Amino acid sequence: MQKEMSTAQPPKPGDTSAFLQIRDIVKDFSGYKAVNNVSIDIAKGEIFALLGSSGCGKTTLLRMLAGFETPTSGQIILNGQDLAGLPPCDRPLNMMFQSYALFPHLTVWENIAFGLKRAGLPKDQIATQVEAMLKLVQLGKFAKRKPHQLSGGQQQRVALARSLAKKPQLLLLDEPLGALDKKLREQTQIELVNIIENVGVTCVMVTHDQEEAMTMASRIAVMSEGRFLQVGAPSEIYETPATRFVADFIGNVNLMEGTLAEDEPDHCIIDCQDVRHYVGHGITGTAGMPVSVAVRPEKIHLSRHAPPHEGDDASITAFNRVKGVVKDLSYFGAFTVYHLQLPSGTLLKVSQNNTQRHRDDELTWGDEAWAHWSRQAQVVLTL
Repeated sequence: MQKEMSTAQPPKPGDTSAFLQIRDIVKDFSGYKAVNNVSIDIAKGEIFALLGSSGCGKTTLLRMLAGFETPTSGQIILNGQDLAGLPPCDRPLNMMFQSYALFPHLTVWENIAFGLKRAGLPKDQIATQVEAMLKLVQLGKFAKRKPHQLSGGQQQRVALARSLAKKPQLLLLDEPLGALDKKLREQTQIELVNIIENVGVTCVMVTHDQEEAMTMASRIAVMSEGRFLQVGAPSEIYETPATRFVADFIGNVNLMEGTLAEDEPDHCIIDCQDVRHYVGHGITGTAGMPVSVAVRPEKIHLSRHAPPHEGDDASITAFNRVKGVVKDLSYFGAFTVYHLQLPSGTLLKVSQNNTQRHRDDELTWGDEAWAHWSRQAQVVLTL
């Protein structure tokens, strides 16, 4: 299954028409601010991910949305309704837990119908809705099975169907695929997104898995110490991180500390320990200021011989290149990651796609090699 493109457009900051508005939310536990003055607007139909390491505040924020925790201050407004004071059972939302929390003594059909029965719906309406959910998650032939008779991925779909059966305005997902093994998790991510988007429900999910957030979410908020460090589309978070923390947290990256030597509107030059960087844009900085240069491993090229300079200007031939020795390498099938030891002893990570089955010039341990990259490959960070 292929992921469909979401049509939900992120609201502009402060947009009072946003479907979910989180306004200046603080959660203080005896002087410790688990969530520290967080604000965000989320559009109807959007899949929004809270991404961060353990203890960053993402689960606490999700629990405040669900009503399991009460904000110390701030507002949560869903579709124009202030949720303050509403108990979890009265909120127009549903939450799916990592453990799925399926009733082991009930069949798949009965698990999905459970919330509808509690709501007092007529039997014929319950049957219609359950059948629709079974069709949506493609589990019709498993309706009479118990949870222990299902695979992990099938149990996850039952839990999702139960969460969607009452047609909530907001769906909350707490590490939705954390209980699945890696291969099944990858298969289920796109499947889950397609189901959510077919229903059209707005979704906020919590995860510590970067790939999961990048695959499933239309926007991501990277959290640390109770705050949002950056909010944006997956490609924006990955390609243009706003801080050193975000650059280092999302994917693999080489971070090089240096000083700004030259800054012009169309380029800047940064001196680092092993390499001089020529970056194809300015940063509006001052000469001598400390900066970091981030280069993703897949944007670096390796060759046995010194590469030709980029463009027509021979004066910049000494930039964006460094010679080193292959200290280590890891073969992953589709690509190989090389650890190139630079003159200072620093290790530079380089990822190369394996487009050929066999190569005569394959680099191996102890080989000397040149690493080089384009003037558009780097991101300059000042925070």
